[in-house]
This record gives sequence, structure tokens and C-alpha cells, in this order.
Amino acid sequence: MTAESPTADRRPARVRAELVGRDDVLALAERRWAEAAAGDGQFLLVAGEAGIGKSRMLDEIASRLPDVATLTTRAWPKDTEFPGAVLFDLARALRQSGRGEPADALATRVRADDTSGDAARRYRILVADLADLVLEVLTGEATLLRIEDLHWADELSLDVLERVAPLVRRAPALVVATYRSDEVRPGSSLAVWRSHLLAQRFAEEAPLAPLDADGTARLAESLLGEVPSAALLEDLLTRSNGIPLYVEELIAAGDAHLVPDTIAEAVRQRASGLPAEVQTVAEAAAVIGCSFEFPLLLDILGGRGDDELEERLRNLCDEHLLERLSATKYDYRHALLRDALYEEIPVTRRRRLHEAVAAASERAGLRASYLSEQYELAGLPERAFPHAVRAADAAAGISAHREAADLYSRALRTAPADVDPAELARLTACSAAELAAIDDSSAAATRFEDAIRRLREVGDVDRAAALVAPLMAMRHLLGDDLAQRIGLAAEARGWLEATPGGGGDAAWGRLLGAEAAAYMLARRLDASIDIGQQALTRLERDADPAARLDVQATLGAVQVFAGRTEGWELLEGVIREAGTEHEAAAVRARRMIATSASVLVEYGIATRWLDEGLEFTAAAERWNDHHYLRAHRGHVRWATGAPGAERDAQRALADGHGITTEIEALKVLGYVELARGRLDLAREHLRRSLELGRRMEELQRVSPALWGLAEAALHGGDPDAAIGFVEDGYRESAAVDDAAYLFPFVLTGVRARLAARDHEGAREWLDRAGSLVRHRGIPGTLPALDHAEGVLQLAEGRTNTARPLLESAAAAWLARGRMWEGVQAQLDLARCAARARRLGEAARLVAEARRRAEEADAPLLARMAASVRLDADAPGSTGPLTAREFEVAALVSAGATNREIAERLVISPKTASAHIEHILAKLGMSRRAEVAAWVSRRSAE
Repeated sequence: MTAESPTADRRPARVRAELVGRDDVLALAERRWAEAAAGDGQFLLVAGEAGIGKSRMLDEIASRLPDVATLTTRAWPKDTEFPGAVLFDLARALRQSGRGEPADALATRVRADDTSGDAARRYRILVADLADLVLEVLTGEATLLRIEDLHWADELSLDVLERVAPLVRRAPALVVATYRSDEVRPGSSLAVWRSHLLAQRFAEEAPLAPLDADGTARLAESLLGEVPSAALLEDLLTRSNGIPLYVEELIAAGDAHLVPDTIAEAVRQRASGLPAEVQTVAEAAAVIGCSFEFPLLLDILGGRGDDELEERLRNLCDEHLLERLSATKYDYRHALLRDALYEEIPVTRRRRLHEAVAAASERAGLRASYLSEQYELAGLPERAFPHAVRAADAAAGISAHREAADLYSRALRTAPADVDPAELARLTACSAAELAAIDDSSAAATRFEDAIRRLREVGDVDRAAALVAPLMAMRHLLGDDLAQRIGLAAEARGWLEATPGGGGDAAWGRLLGAEAAAYMLARRLDASIDIGQQALTRLERDADPAARLDVQATLGAVQVFAGRTEGWELLEGVIREAGTEHEAAAVRARRMIATSASVLVEYGIATRWLDEGLEFTAAAERWNDHHYLRAHRGHVRWATGAPGAERDAQRALADGHGITTEIEALKVLGYVELARGRLDLAREHLRRSLELGRRMEELQRVSPALWGLAEAALHGGDPDAAIGFVEDGYRESAAVDDAAYLFPFVLTGVRARLAARDHEGAREWLDRAGSLVRHRGIPGTLPALDHAEGVLQLAEGRTNTARPLLESAAAAWLARGRMWEGVQAQLDLARCAARARRLGEAARLVAEARRRAEEADAPLLARMAASVRLDADAPGSTGPLTAREFEVAALVSAGATNREIAERLVISPKTASAHIEHILAKLGMSRRAEVAAWVSRRSAE
């Protein structure tokens, strides 16, 4: 599914979504109703162009006024030929509501044909009589009278309503009438009627404006049931101009680039009534585009005088197809109007018009990109090509990557058969680079492959091998594993080695740099360092600063994952040196520093560079990097308990096309649902993330989802499943001597084994996993060791030993802003304090932990806080007993003798007897039966 074209099975039906962006008008209506209900009736006009949502507004107003008598009347397209049509329709509404007498009176008076006396006098009497009848309807119970589509109303109905308007003040009624603002023509009956009511303050008007970007996004999201991509939103806003009906129709059509048939038919009917010469002007204007200048249109049409063309344009403005922006500039009121008219032009005539537009535009010195488009649409590719090339190179030079990508694609489509092969290879490579920048990795990979083939055909092996580097990056984003990407590099090495001289340093440097990056992503740090140093040696000789900076960014990331803090300085140095001159290197270094800090619990560094990186990548139109950074910002916001994590992940998922962005965003959504306690949803997101990550065979794509699944299993009451996920995570990290992704498993593994009543297993796990974390010594990961050890000590009843460990962990997590473990460390400390009978301290810790959990939108943690028992005998602990004593007590509860206990625990009978004496003393009991009852109660808890 593309962002611009929802698949048919997810396409919404043509239904109205929730009302958005109208809070001010709704608040006004509610205020006026309050006044009307108190006896001070009100008359409210709701105005807006077709499709703006006037009827929807009336529905919403009615829904907010429960237990109110509501009457609905309306005008229809041909009602101007039927005097009193709106009133006759009101009689119908009255009859349907069971009020037959006033309905008959109103209908009879509308039909009355009094031929006596002066006609003007008869008409005034008729208006007065009908107004009185309407007022009688409104002066009984509190009533909402909705009148729709007054732009089609007849003069008699308007005159009666004008007379009713000032008199309704005496009735407990709210009259709300709608009309199309684009149908209020100067001098028309409706225009005069509206002017009288507003000028005399008999009514007030609430105009409905088009939706802004935020309103369009909210409407689209409510229709789609998911966050729409930025590309889709941009198309919707551009083509709908914020008209809700158009947004709904575009989404229902399933493609924001199509003209919905409902809109096309409406425009077709409107245009068919225009004189032929006016239609000709509308067609020419549509070929130029939504916006056009008068002199250009005059040049295209030729043979027509200024006055004649002005008159025809005025006609189109009167029909609300065009609007005049300045003395010489016009614009179609909506892009959809222009598109609908454009599609009605026969293909042959359309091409002739495009040729005329292109020629006139070239004479006028318009921009090359526009000329290339017009010549291509005219079916003249050979004339489009040079303009496309010139415009593409210019756009790429100012980092207008989306425009450059479109223009390079046009240049390749329109390239003549005799174009120089080397130039064609250059254009193909440039096209690939621009597609990569805008996050179209699949198309970019195809273009890189095509460019490499063309370069090898013309004998430029160095450039062909150098292009394998970005191809490897694209294949990574498409999910290729390490072996596949290193295979590409090995093949390119062969090309270079086969050339005289063995290939240039620049080509080798870029190729080796790509290999180093591939090993870094797989967290094979030693291999990355070795190959990265080889790359730097080559690049220093070649003096290729952009490639050198890229390799230095790779080595900076390797260093921080190896626990060497100087890596942060190296990454920042790359950013400073790259500036804006070496855009790609500058973007990648920002990406590396921000995402590395996100993983390594350096959230201060991460937040700074994520925010700065998002701004930089948006300005540079580096959309793949932008979407990936947004997903990582979602992770940091979740990890620190800041708001916006879910929205960042949803936005990244909607906009991004790279597999790495999808994996990261799904992981964040899984973590968000985990914190909310919605474990099934958490598992759904995390399993999908894991499935995608497995295909890439990279630790960083697999391990985070495994940890989330382990936590979901643990909190779901399945410690055995949690242990399985923990062991999977350990194997992944141990294979590459990793600590960065292993550290969260340390605490989860201890808790899971304790929940499974495997105290010895918990100790063995902490020793095994802790050694890897301790070996790397990454600062942000080390609090996990104190925390896990403190939990173990607490489980064994050694509160004096557990307390300083848990205090150290809680302080460290708090200092780093890590919410998940930080809240749990406070709860562990609270349990420790409770068992030491420091109940005031325990209560304070629980309250603080609960506050932090609630602020972080983590109900699961808040529920954990609420469940903490503020006494020394809290469930889940061994109470005053040590872990070994609790084991002995459990065997006593099972009816074992001292000898059986000794055999089971591989201790002497004398030691077993001593344990039982200590247990009885600590519990204040005298008989084994009491111990058995105590164990039973604790197990039940």
C-alpha cells in the first residue's frame, strides 16, 4: 500500500466523519440556544461554500440539544419557481411530527389565491399571515428550526423569514439557516435578504471556513482509522482546499490523485451551462495549471482582445470556478475543479494546448521545470529533456530533493536515443541519490543498479564500485541481511582488483566505508573498526572529505557502543566539519549520534540531536533519515515518560518506507501498549517488529522486541515464557559481545526467575549477563547491575544489603531519565522500606512512583504501585525468612520430616533442625502446623 492510495479493502465508504475544526461555531450555537431557551429567541445564519459542512453542522447542533423539538425544512434546486416552497416544506415537517393543525393552516395559506384588491397589498398581507403562522409554531415549546440551502429559496419564503427574524426574539426558539456563500450574487434576492437581516441585527452570521492542515489531518484520520502519511495529507489539503466533502470523496475514491466521480459530475454539469467561448478559456486555463497570469493566457489563446478575455474570465469568476488574485493573476477556486475540467479535454486538443503553453512559457522566460513538464505532456520528449536536466541539477543543488527526484525521472523518461551514455549514467545515479533522500528505497536501489551497469558499460569501474556503497545502504533499508550486502561489496572489490592499477583510492575508500558501516550495524565492532581504518587510509590519500567524514561517523558510533565515550566527541566533530557543504555526511552523523544515544540511555544527548536532526533533515528534505529519527524520538519519549511517543511512532510508520523505520516504530508502539497494560496489543506490535527484524539478522532490529515480549510475558503472569525471551536476547547479544541491547534483559531475567521461584537460577543469570554488561562498561547500562542485585538481595530477605543497591539504581535511573526501571526501582525501595518497618518512607516512595507512572501514561506501573503492601509481611516476599529458610518452611508445609528436608536440600538433619528452630523463632510460633498455615496463606496471596 502506498501512502497516497489506500487499498480498496481499507477504503472507507462515502460517510461523513466526525465534525472537526468547528468548535467556535458550535460554542456560539450553544450560547444562542441558552438564550433562546430562556425566551430570547435567536436567528443564526451558517454560511459557506458547497461541501464545507453546513448540513453536518446542523446535525451536530441538533445532537447537542437533547429533548428539544426540532423541525427541519429546506429549499431545493428548482424552488425559486415555487412561491412559498420553504414554508410548504415546513408544513410537511410539522405534519410528520404529529402537528397536523398548524401544518394544514400553513399549507392552506401558502396555496391561497386571493385575486381581490391591490397585488402589492395582497402580497404584504400574505407575508404577514405566513409570518404569524410560523411564529405560532415557534412560541409553544422550546424549538430548534433548521432551514437548509436558502440559496435555492423563493422570494416569498425569504420575505416571510425576514419578517419572522425580529419577532422570533419573543419565542423560545433558535432558527438556524444555511446557504452557500458562493451563491450569494450581488443584487440577488438572497444577497438583499442577508444584507437586511445582518444590517438590522435581526440575525448573525457564522461563516464556515475551509479546514486548515490540522483539521484536514484530523478528518482524514477519522475516516481512515489510522494516522495518514504526510504525503497523503499534503495531497488532500492541496486538492481539497480544506473542503470536508472533498476530503471525504478523495479518501473514498482510494487515491488522492484521482478526481472523484461525484465531484467530476458536479463540475461537468456546471461547465456544460457555460457558453462555448467561455469553456474554451476554462480549458486553456486548466492546461496552464491552477494558477495563471493573464498575459500568458492571452498569448496562448491568441487573436482575442484584452477586453474579450477579461469578460470571459469575469464570467468564470461569477460562476465561482475562478477567483481573481491580483490585477493579472487568476486561480481556480479548488484544484479539483481544475482537474475535473482538465480531464474532460480531449487528448489531442490537450496536447496542442500543452504545446502552446510550453511555447508561450518559453517566450515568457518561465522556469525550466515548468517547461519540461509542459513539453512532456505535449508529447514532445526531445524538447522536454534539456529543460528537465537543467532543472533537476538546479533543484539537487539547493537540496530540493523531492523536486529533483521528479525532474531526474522526467529527464530519464524523455532522454533521446542518442544521448551520451556517460551522461545517461550520471543522470541515473543522480536520480537514485534523490530517490534515496526522499525515502523511496526500492526505486533508489533499482536506479543505483542501473547506474552501476551503465558505468561499467562505459568503462568507469571506479564510479561503478563507489556507487555500490549507497546501493548497500538501500538494500539494508529493504531488509537485506549482512551476508547479502557484504556480497555486493565483495563483487565490487573484484571489479576494482581486475582494473589496471587495482582501482582508485576514492572508490576503495567509499566501498570499504560501506563495509565498515554494515559491520557496525550488525554490531560486529572489531570488524567495523578494522575495515573503517583501512577506508580512512585510502580516503586520506585521495582527499575525499565527504567520504572520510562518513567513515568517521561510523567509527564514532562503534566507539560509543564499545563503551568509549570519546565516540560522542568524534560524532560531534563530524557534524561541525560537515556543516552544510557535505549534507549527506552531516545528516548521517546526526542520525548516528541521536540514535546511538537513544539506545545507550544518554537521553539528554539523544533529545538534543533528535530535535536538531529532525529540523535539519526536514529542511534538507532527507526524508528517510527524518522518519527514522522520528521513530527514535518516540522511543526516547517513551523511555523518559515524556508525551508524544505514540504519535511520533504513528507518524513515522505512516510516512516512512524503510524497514528500519517500521521496525523501530512498531517497537515503540509495543512499548507504549506495554506501559498501558494492554498486553495483547503490545505483543501484536512487538511480534511484527521481531518478524521484520529477524529478516535483517541484526541485533538492534531483534533484541528490543525480544525484551518487550519478555516484559509482556512477565507482567502477563507467564515467567517461563519471559525466561525464554530473555535467553533469546542473551544469545543474540553474546554472539557479538554486546551490552547495549542486553542491559534491560538483566533485570527482567532476574524478576522472571524469581517469579518462577528459581532463586539460584536468578543468581546464575545475573552473573552470566552481568559479566557482559560490566565488560563493556557503557555508563547508561550499569545501573541495571545494581538494580538486579538489589532485587535479588531483597528477595533473599537481606534488606540492609538491598537498600543501598536499590538507592543507587533508583538515583541513576532518575538522573538518566529512564522511566520504566526508575519507577520500578522506587517500588522495590518501597518494599525494602516496608520490610524494615520504615512505613512512612515506603508510602512516600510509592506515591512518588505512582505519580511518575501516571505522568508517563503508564497505567501498568501505576497499578503495580497501588498493589505494593505497606507492611513488612507483603505478598511475594519471604517475610522475615531468608530464601533458604523459606524453602525449608515450604517443605514443612508439605508435611516433610527433618530427614526428608535434609535429603531434599542436600543438607544434614542437624542443619535442617536448626533452620526449623530459626523459622519458629522469627515467626513467633511454637508448632510446625502454624508454619504450614503461614506458608499456605502466603501462597494464597
